[in-house]
Amino acid sequence: MSDRHISQHFETLAIHAGNTADPLTGAVVPPIYQVSTYKQDGVGGLRGGYEYSRSANPTRTALEENLAALEGGRRGLAFASGLAAEDCLLRTLLRPGDHVVIPNDAYGGTFRLFAKVASRWGVEWSVAESGDPAAVRAALTPKTKAVWVETPSNPLLGITDIAAVAQVTRDAGARLVVDNTFATPYLQQPLALGADVVVHSLTKYMGGHSDVVGGALIVGDPELGEELAFHQNAMGAVAGPFDSWLVLRGTKTLAVRMDRHSENATKIADMLTRHARVRSVLYPGLPEHPGHEIAAKQMKAFGGMVSFRVEGGEEAAVEVCNRARVFTLGESLGGVESLIEHPGRMTHASAAGSALEVPADLVRLSVGIENVDDLLEDLQQALG
Repeated sequence: MSDRHISQHFETLAIHAGNTADPLTGAVVPPIYQVSTYKQDGVGGLRGGYEYSRSANPTRTALEENLAALEGGRRGLAFASGLAAEDCLLRTLLRPGDHVVIPNDAYGGTFRLFAKVASRWGVEWSVAESGDPAAVRAALTPKTKAVWVETPSNPLLGITDIAAVAQVTRDAGARLVVDNTFATPYLQQPLALGADVVVHSLTKYMGGHSDVVGGALIVGDPELGEELAFHQNAMGAVAGPFDSWLVLRGTKTLAVRMDRHSENATKIADMLTRHARVRSVLYPGLPEHPGHEIAAKQMKAFGGMVSFRVEGGEEAAVEVCNRARVFTLGESLGGVESLIEHPGRMTHASAAGSALEVPADLVRLSVGIENVDDLLEDLQQALG
């Protein structure tokens, strides 16, 4: 039975899409096919299309089918990391001399990939306020082949109207890439809003337990999916079978986790707005957030990421991070445990001195699923 006929309800797809019972034993969880090569039934006689695990592996196939179903796409591809997925996408879509519009707020590793790697390959890029479709339109050139956005963005939690920017991009004959890591497909589905490619760091909410590194691309166009699959195999930065199995385990509980992440984050953002040592709170669930109305339109809830700016500048922000006890000081995000970090010195250090440089007094929270009262108490003592 096709996964597309199991259900249209997200929670059911998350558990069943790609998770076909093992035909040999009936095991309800797909096995970890920890194998490099496969016995062929004669030269060219492949069983199920498998010949070598860089090209395809049954555990990775299960994950890729699951990801495609959750994002409402036609093809999903899993990689060794989010940046490996992004690199494959850039090499598939672009040639030397092509141009990309990137957002004015983005993950530091994505910026580094454009500024320090793709640019050396001859790819041009410019920065635009992706929350303003007119600004995106103004940044387009005859060479533009892609527009890249994050929504919510990292770490300033900016919101982009995906449908509006998709129209601008489509009119220019370019492709829209949406990094959906912060929202996840449970809260937001960019392909349905007009995006061409969805990017994920599977390390984050999709895995959900801070125990795996991975990345993904999901597309609605089968032809583009084939092109990406060719480059995935040719370049080789694929997700391993155990990593694929871990992420597939994580997606099963994505809906219930995101509900709790969002619920806790909303309460924390509300508390921070009333704290004397907090200059401003960046969370799209707050009515005063400039992107609140768009986020409410295109998202089911507002997610588990909260950023805030601290009175007293950079040193005060660093001190808040160091004083936290329940919140773990660490990079990454999206796990069941709460994390706190200073983006300027940690995840976004590579953007220093650029148009994507983040405020020095900024603190970023990845709000976990612990008891929210414990989280609130911890932040209050950390702020002093």
